[in-house]
Amino acid sequence: MTLFLASANLMKIFGDTEIFGQILTIGLAVFSLVAWTVMFGKYNELKRLRMLNLAFEQRLREERTLLDLPESLRNKRSIPYADLFADAVEAYWRAASILKEKGEDNSRARLEHSENAIQRAIARQALRYEASMIFLATIVSGAPFLGLLGTVWGVMEAFSAVSGQATASIQTLAPGVSAALLTTIAGLLVAIPAMFGYNFLLGKVKQLSMEIENYASSLADRLELESKN
Repeated sequence: MTLFLASANLMKIFGDTEIFGQILTIGLAVFSLVAWTVMFGKYNELKRLRMLNLAFEQRLREERTLLDLPESLRNKRSIPYADLFADAVEAYWRAASILKEKGEDNSRARLEHSENAIQRAIARQALRYEASMIFLATIVSGAPFLGLLGTVWGVMEAFSAVSGQATASIQTLAPGVSAALLTTIAGLLVAIPAMFGYNFLLGKVKQLSMEIENYASSLADRLELESKN
């Protein structure tokens, strides 16, 4: 019953809000829905990528050699670890072929090309991990200001409405001010969950970034050992 009355009161306040505040409130509600969708989608994406990474890393651990693995294992570009592996091996053999033609073939040069390819792949996957995070950061920082804008505008309209009256009391100002504050509430209701979601997802992104750096180091070590055999 209390919840129903509160909802009815909010609807009444929304109805009393002037058109600019209503547009801002509806816009913030849309931003909230989009932010929740992005947060859940990003969480599921990062969780799936981590599972794929761990499975692929385990698959490589079971192999005695990496340089001669079949092409099918290097075509799984949707997996970040597989993308690094494919770039590293392809760069290694491409450098070996070019250097052999020039009569300058040596394992150090091949490994340098492979390591450079790994670093480029890490940067590419970092962008993939961080996708949508800028949008969430924008929601976190922008929503309160949009709410504040609506409140300031509403308060200005409320004072403007009573300025022509001979006497002004709290009873005449209260409806306009409470309606104006609705946009601030809406902005905070958007920004606060988005802030917690952003920080949580940022932690996940940092975890995956650290893991891919460790994997890259391990991959480079294995390629170096195999190139000396």
